[in-house]
Amino acid sequence: MKVRKPLKLLFYLCLLTITVLVGYKAYLNYFLEDYRALHTEQLDRIQQRVADKEAFRFAVVGNINNSIGIFEKRMVPVLNESGVDFLISAGNAVSGGGADKYRALLGSLSHLDIPYLLTFGPHEYEEFGSFRFYEHFGPHFFSARVGNSRLIFLDSTGKTSWRWQLRWLDDVLARDNSNSRILFVGHPPKPATQDPLFDEQEDYLHPPEFRAALLETIDKHKIDLVFSANLSLYSESPAGNATFITTGGAGGLVLNDDTSFYHYVRVEVDKNGDISHSLQRLPVGQHPILKRLESAWLFLYSLLYSGYLNFLLILAILVAIAIKLYSALFVSKNFYPDYDLDPSAWLNRSLRVAMFTNNYLPFIGGVPISIERLRRGLQEGGDQTLIVAPRYKDQPDPEAGVLRVPALLALGEKREFRIANLFLKRIRKGVRDFRPDIIHLHHPFWLGSLGLFLARSLKVPAIYTYHTRLEHYAHFVPLPGALFRNLISHSLIRRFANKCDGIIVPTHSAEEYLRMIGVKSPTYVQPTGIEYQRFQEDCTEQVSELRQKLQLSDERVLISVSRLSNEKNIDFMIDAMSTLRKQTDRAFRLLIIGEGHQRERLQKKIRDLDLAAQVTLVGAIPPEQMPHWYHLGDAFVFASKSETQGMVILEAMAAGLPVVAVRSSGIDDVVRQGVNGFKTPENQELWIKQVRQLLEDDDLRNTLSEQALAFAKDFSIEQFAADVRHIYASALTQRDKSQEDDSAHAS
Repeated sequence: MKVRKPLKLLFYLCLLTITVLVGYKAYLNYFLEDYRALHTEQLDRIQQRVADKEAFRFAVVGNINNSIGIFEKRMVPVLNESGVDFLISAGNAVSGGGADKYRALLGSLSHLDIPYLLTFGPHEYEEFGSFRFYEHFGPHFFSARVGNSRLIFLDSTGKTSWRWQLRWLDDVLARDNSNSRILFVGHPPKPATQDPLFDEQEDYLHPPEFRAALLETIDKHKIDLVFSANLSLYSESPAGNATFITTGGAGGLVLNDDTSFYHYVRVEVDKNGDISHSLQRLPVGQHPILKRLESAWLFLYSLLYSGYLNFLLILAILVAIAIKLYSALFVSKNFYPDYDLDPSAWLNRSLRVAMFTNNYLPFIGGVPISIERLRRGLQEGGDQTLIVAPRYKDQPDPEAGVLRVPALLALGEKREFRIANLFLKRIRKGVRDFRPDIIHLHHPFWLGSLGLFLARSLKVPAIYTYHTRLEHYAHFVPLPGALFRNLISHSLIRRFANKCDGIIVPTHSAEEYLRMIGVKSPTYVQPTGIEYQRFQEDCTEQVSELRQKLQLSDERVLISVSRLSNEKNIDFMIDAMSTLRKQTDRAFRLLIIGEGHQRERLQKKIRDLDLAAQVTLVGAIPPEQMPHWYHLGDAFVFASKSETQGMVILEAMAAGLPVVAVRSSGIDDVVRQGVNGFKTPENQELWIKQVRQLLEDDDLRNTLSEQALAFAKDFSIEQFAADVRHIYASALTQRDKSQEDDSAHAS
């Protein structure tokens, strides 16, 4: 079976590599236990091990370079079984001086059964590593008496003045009576006997004055052995009484030839101080091809001067960038719809549609009403529906075609917003047993996320309806409002929508918003249908009863339907009514229909402004009675800026009410200026002017009323359901075509 999208797979593999390596570095830096002055502890252990011995043995390694595969996995077990008393690193135990490198080294050294001492070499000094070495292990140069021998460690990096070190060394050795002396210095003081690959002048001890003075001191004080690292080879050469050994094969990259190979040096010191040493080559056999690849690795390593973890990290980042650039430049993209799709096969079938929503009836709101109308239209057309929604206290029981989910948490003053328990297995089982052809999502989170997950697991298309401008609901979220409005809400919608197979938006302005925030999924403009015929029924008797109940005489009645919540901008209308009362002689009453957590505050504001005769908070009205209230009115007013469609505006028009509304994404496409109403900026003076005009100009109001009625006629539930079915069929046809293309590529 062939990989469907190899570049995409490689890209995500690179991202996984980057994540793992960055996580590993974070783990080394922040989670491992700190450690200090380990050389003191290690010297105590060494003294204890050699105290009662006439002779002792130790191993010398160089260029460990944080190696896991060679040093930790291959060399440490050999050293533990070799019978040596301790280990000395001649330099470059780390691949760089970063904190993560030192912590990784500690992890490798913890596998040793023997104590150890480290030489401060060039890699230990890199990346501000000098203070880390000093803190974690000890001074950069020091000496110690072990048995009858003197071990001397120098700093060859330039961190410490070489003149100071040589003065100190003269003083130490002038009083020293040990039988043998062994010196460790990170940079080789003498050239290697072989020609190293990629060596540079700075790889050797410098400046020249330091090198000359050190060689003179070595000869003067009869130092027997001089160990160094920093070159990827083994080199041994005598000079005077001393033997100079460069050892660089404890884990760094080598060429696996006669001079550059993995090894360590075994040193034995007898009771008389006589020293012998032997090369211990590590038997790491390699295939010739791997040998060549490792040589190429060494070349790249010499260019990047980076540890292998950093090299992998850099490589993964570069590959990920290359894949993105390749896709952007060379992979053809077609941004136009596929006009060859023929959805008729699915249009002629009865569809099984599962819908996921975070609120539904009996909760009254635009989203539940829109879902209920779609459900009714689909079922009247012969389709089957399953609605997955939270459980409410006063819901009908039982409900056919509704899967209710218990709430984990209820929010709002009246606990109207339910956080459903989406972890219940019976939800998944119920949806799978329903066997949906398509899954329709009405929110971009929580139950919507569960619906998207099930769509992917069942391999059916997911359609998302963008109902709500989330950025206007920041007051419900326990986060800084600007953070939610400017980043989280837009990012949440973009990420969710781009995972869906199609997006339904109620207006062209909502479609434009989705494109601006980066939504690339196919988008369909489809307003929610209204029950147009219900608003044409004669309800003269009911309207008369309402006028008596509300004690209305000859007042012009303004209707507004809205949840009493911050995002609905109710304060704007109440303040406007206070001003309008002073500007017109025409008696009026504003009836605000709806319920919400701001009711008490808004009622107090009405009392404080002495508007009880002009503004009434009606409360919630059953949906079947809404036509009576619309027909009670003379005009419809609205100030919300959080709408994506303004479905209540279409209902008001279906009852023949002209509209005055604040411009927003859901209003702009529905209200036609001077045709079926007026739309203004969020400016009270302009808004009041248009409301006053409708109150005082009967001819204008009657003309706009007739035109509003004609406009609303095109938005029936039947047409709404038929249009949505066409969207479903298109998504299913596209899914079938993609599966056929994948099968063709695989064969």
